[in-house]
Amino acid sequence: MNQIEKVRNNVKAFCSNDSTGHDWWHVWRVVNLAKEISQKEGANETIVELAALLHDVDDWKLASSSENYTNTIQILSEAQYNSKIINKVVNVIKQVSFKGAGVNTKPTTIEAMVVQDADRLDAIGAIGVARAFAYGGAKGRQIYIPGVEPVLHNTFEEYKNAKGHTINHFYEKLLLIKDLINTQTAKEIAKERHAFMLNFLNQFTNEWNEYSKQ
Repeated sequence: MNQIEKVRNNVKAFCSNDSTGHDWWHVWRVVNLAKEISQKEGANETIVELAALLHDVDDWKLASSSENYTNTIQILSEAQYNSKIINKVVNVIKQVSFKGAGVNTKPTTIEAMVVQDADRLDAIGAIGVARAFAYGGAKGRQIYIPGVEPVLHNTFEEYKNAKGHTINHFYEKLLLIKDLINTQTAKEIAKERHAFMLNFLNQFTNEWNEYSKQ
């Protein structure tokens, strides 16, 4: 078993019981998206693949989140990657996560741009819609609460502590993603996925308004 296979196996085990939409299949889609974007944008494919594989193992949204990236470091160390590569991967992962509509999360390297784009692409479109409701359900959030308006959070703390319903999440994050994409390759993919979400929300609103009257 080579180094990258060891990382894959450890990540697969790490997220094997996830029901929030951050499961292995999410990770694998992000890896494949990141590799496709990387090939067209000229990023370091090794760093991109490793960061894509590990981008959620220390995420604050998951139970074992770690601000020190200890899970990432441990998995890479066990696969015998050197400190130079580990530091590069950690630096990419630090720049991936969305932290609120009013928080600047512009990446500083092409590798971080690629992985951030890949992760955000998997948050939109049909799979993004499914993941939004999976996450909301896992966190005990209602689908929709009439009269509770979306909030464009100005700090990471506000965003992290938000408890709004899932439909608001589209307006607080998902519909913003198209205009936050970094690479031209990802921008082309984002267009269709963004349009799908708009159609979904339009259909949802029509059905809600028609059959939820009291």
